[in-house]
Amino acid sequence: MRQKNYILFVILQFFSLFRIEQGFYVPGVAPVEFRNGDPIEVKGIKITSTKTVVPYEYYSLPFCRPQGAIHYISENLGEVMRGDRIVNTPFAISMKRDVKCDTTCSPRIPVSLSPEDSENLARRIREEYHVHLLVDNLPCTTRYQIESTNEVIYENGYRLGWEDDGHYYVNNHLDIILRYHQPRPDVYRVVGFEVQPQSIDSSRFKFASDSSECAIADGGSQEVKKGINNIIWTYSVTWEESNVPWASRWDAYLSMRDVQIHWFSIVNSIIVILCLFGFLSVIIVRTVRKDIAKYNKGEELDDTLEESGWKLVHGDVFRPPPSSMLLVNFVGTGIQLIGMVAITVFFAMLGMLSPASRGSLMSAAIVLYCLMGLVAGYHAGRLYRTLRGTSPRKCAFRTAVLFPSVILGTGFLLNFFLIGKHSSGAIPFTTMIALLLLWFGVDLPLVFLGFHFGFRKQAYSHPVRTNQIPRQVPEQPWYLHTLPCMLLAGILPFGAVFIELFFIFSVGLRANLKFIFFELCNG
Repeated sequence: MRQKNYILFVILQFFSLFRIEQGFYVPGVAPVEFRNGDPIEVKGIKITSTKTVVPYEYYSLPFCRPQGAIHYISENLGEVMRGDRIVNTPFAISMKRDVKCDTTCSPRIPVSLSPEDSENLARRIREEYHVHLLVDNLPCTTRYQIESTNEVIYENGYRLGWEDDGHYYVNNHLDIILRYHQPRPDVYRVVGFEVQPQSIDSSRFKFASDSSECAIADGGSQEVKKGINNIIWTYSVTWEESNVPWASRWDAYLSMRDVQIHWFSIVNSIIVILCLFGFLSVIIVRTVRKDIAKYNKGEELDDTLEESGWKLVHGDVFRPPPSSMLLVNFVGTGIQLIGMVAITVFFAMLGMLSPASRGSLMSAAIVLYCLMGLVAGYHAGRLYRTLRGTSPRKCAFRTAVLFPSVILGTGFLLNFFLIGKHSSGAIPFTTMIALLLLWFGVDLPLVFLGFHFGFRKQAYSHPVRTNQIPRQVPEQPWYLHTLPCMLLAGILPFGAVFIELFFIFSVGLRANLKFIFFELCNG
């Protein structure tokens, strides 16, 4: 009785973690408190597009630069892998201080764009790039309202500009809306960051004498023409009080309309897959349960002529295949990936991989993959012993390097194309060295260690005996060969996940893939 109560207590404590996850704060992302008039730093992250899927640094475009040097913020492994290059900007913003109109460059002096800069800016507008800014670790969003339903939706970043009948217009004015929450007197926290971009022709700005403050007259939009262009970059700031507490300020990002639109479809497909799996499992178990005992007694030798279907090869199912080492490598890698994904999802459900901790998701996934090498090596070693392998060191090495070498090799090859494009998504040389050190310094030794213990364990026992003489398999028709069988066997699972994968990838490009991941975990 005492043991049952103890088990019940442990289960209740485990599920209680999911109730307190909203109050869990990740180290390094505690609330930042401001006083009235304190400076608020605006940082540039990158520019992204759904058409090219190639990110660029913020200052790859002719934005105004701050006085003095440009300072890039130190980033973790996940941020670098995502292409973030966080840098300071010339926006001058203070807590609860509205700004009607101000410039980010020298007062009354437009930025002169060379023909090359103008062509580059027009190209980025044509490719539908979005600009991403950051305030208090909160990325900016653009608010839209659907006229037919009055529904409010949010879009990550703001659009650089638009194209109209072959003419390109740039959004050179930003209406910045910052929302704050006041938990205590004279203490304020930033809980919202919206941007409403506008395109304003340079001739519409009227400047006060000896000041960067400006007024905007009626007129047209700022067109990016061929040749030299003169553009004035301006902004306004509006502070609004909000009842949203600091702990809930990410709700607007996690509840985006695009993220929720196919939620029912995803759950429905998962249920269908589980039902199919359950039906097939029940049929197979009921079919073979009565036969296993008979085959273990060796009665199949007397009833060979009566056997049909899978019973013909039951004595050869557990025979080591010709490429048994490759099978072991795939099984070990699969266990490593499943363990990494499961633990990552578990910590995300607890709130420990919050989107407020930028880059934590990818960093945790990479580190967990390396640590799961111990589990992968153990199961690979035990399976290799079961298949009567004779080269354990070679098998352990291939288990550790087969999958990472393909992924890293492909990634490094694509990285050269990103370097040629001068993209911020290009992995720096130091990051490459860090990935190689994690691979050879952590993953490889753990796989060897786990393989050593797994290979020393007792081999798995088979439910049926293996015949000493392999059964001769007659010539099969073309549709039963390896490649057609692989294609036909993958149609069902592919059809079940195709629509959801297309939705996830398309929304991930329009918004941000990490928001979809956290929404699925928090849902």
